[in-house]
Amino acid sequence: ATLGSTESATELDISKAVVHRILTSLCDREVVIADPESRRYSLGPGVLQLASAYRSRLDLRTLARQTLVQLSRTTDETATLSLRHGWSRTYVDQVTPDREVTMTVSLGRMFPLHAGASSKALLAFLPSEEIDAYLATGAIDALTPQTIVDRDALRSELESIRRVGYAVSFGERQAGAASVAAPVFSDEGPVGVVSICGPLERFAPLTNDFARRLLEATTGLSARLGYARP
Repeated sequence: ATLGSTESATELDISKAVVHRILTSLCDREVVIADPESRRYSLGPGVLQLASAYRSRLDLRTLARQTLVQLSRTTDETATLSLRHGWSRTYVDQVTPDREVTMTVSLGRMFPLHAGASSKALLAFLPSEEIDAYLATGAIDALTPQTIVDRDALRSELESIRRVGYAVSFGERQAGAASVAAPVFSDEGPVGVVSICGPLERFAPLTNDFARRLLEATTGLSARLGYARP
């Protein structure tokens, strides 16, 4: 229930001075509170605010669940939902088809914002200053030989994604895999990304049809979040 700074330093294997600075910052934000008599720390009301913010982001998972089910059923491929976390994004849900060979994704694993359809669909619709900041980080690494790592080429790709409303990947994040992805919007911008993915050879001839179905689905989800397309 409580911890002292010495215990925390021992547990984390960092200096007591560093732990004290961190705890002071957390106290300033009421994430932890300090008992002035025992000089021990416990969780504070700021944790509830963080939990509320996190839950509000996961509401999209509940909202999108039936959409994923419907997309997987009508395309006979895997449908996924991703959320952004800083300069990364992570899968938070998926629905797989009832067939022998399927694509599956790793829920909770982080991926960079430049590699793969879901990542590019998020990056493309961020404010221009955030896109510039991401491209300036120097972390544009290749996950496969197909990953776009040239910054000018990536900028051009992002412009194309904004024009058509969705992103496509043929082996950019995972060799042999293909996907289309489109963002879900609220009034604050993109809040998540829905994708359809499958084995590249089977998927590629149907990409345009899958993109059409996907845009219909994400437009409906965005409308349910109160977003009106300009």
